[in-house]
Amino acid sequence: MKHCWIIFVFSVISIPGSSQTSIKNSMDTIHLWPNQVPNETNTKHRAVQTPDTSNNVKRLTDVTDPILETFKPDAGIDSGAGVIICPGGGYQILAIDLEGYEIAKWLNELGFTAFVLQYRVPNNRIGALNDLQRAIKIVRSKALDYNLDPNNIGVLGFSAGGSLAARASTNFNNETYTKMDSLDDISSKPNFAVLIYPAYLNKGENNSVTPELTITDQTPSTFIFATADDAYSGEGSLVFSNALIQSKIPVEVHVLPNGGHGYGLRKGNIAAETWPILAETWLKNIIK
Repeated sequence: MKHCWIIFVFSVISIPGSSQTSIKNSMDTIHLWPNQVPNETNTKHRAVQTPDTSNNVKRLTDVTDPILETFKPDAGIDSGAGVIICPGGGYQILAIDLEGYEIAKWLNELGFTAFVLQYRVPNNRIGALNDLQRAIKIVRSKALDYNLDPNNIGVLGFSAGGSLAARASTNFNNETYTKMDSLDDISSKPNFAVLIYPAYLNKGENNSVTPELTITDQTPSTFIFATADDAYSGEGSLVFSNALIQSKIPVEVHVLPNGGHGYGLRKGNIAAETWPILAETWLKNIIK
């Protein structure tokens, strides 16, 4: 029997937060589209780093050649599970270190193979969904190469990346681009989803679930973390989690009073120091 969990956390958990320590180089880079990129008219080129480095965040934009960067855990702790990371940035930029590489390092320490996704930005939401769906198929196709169980491939997203992860977990039966090759015969359904301060979940009529997010009994188990003072994700997280509960989808949701938005897992913010503990426990329980 499936169980649904909803947890409102109005206490604090203090841990030594993750700092910007050194991150191992990506073991390889996977280009998602060998030829034409669907729903893209611009020529392929490397992503562009913006001049804005405020809050010590590296921001990428102008993504026309979407890629996955792969980070492997040490062999002795390898869980055989993989997570595709979707950085946030309002579908305009990608906070590639704060919500990408630093998250990959944390996942590696937990024994997960991490794949940081550079999806289409700016202003290409259909292209972004194409990219994540294709990424899930590619990772599943390379399960043997990365010592992965193809039934333990999940998505983890922040802010707009959380929106994207939710879209992938509710649209896996929708063909959002024309089939390219045999890889597109593989399922794009994530086995689990982790949404950290996810945006754009309650854009339906009268503050309901965003219509694109079609929840069925096949929607994967989901972990959601947000704060009550976050206008981008606080209320939307509750709306979406309630819809999951109504459909009897296993969901665990945590809402702290304070923390704001866009904190990643860097030290100095109680929300940033809390969600990794909660998510670690959930992830270890969800892996089959």
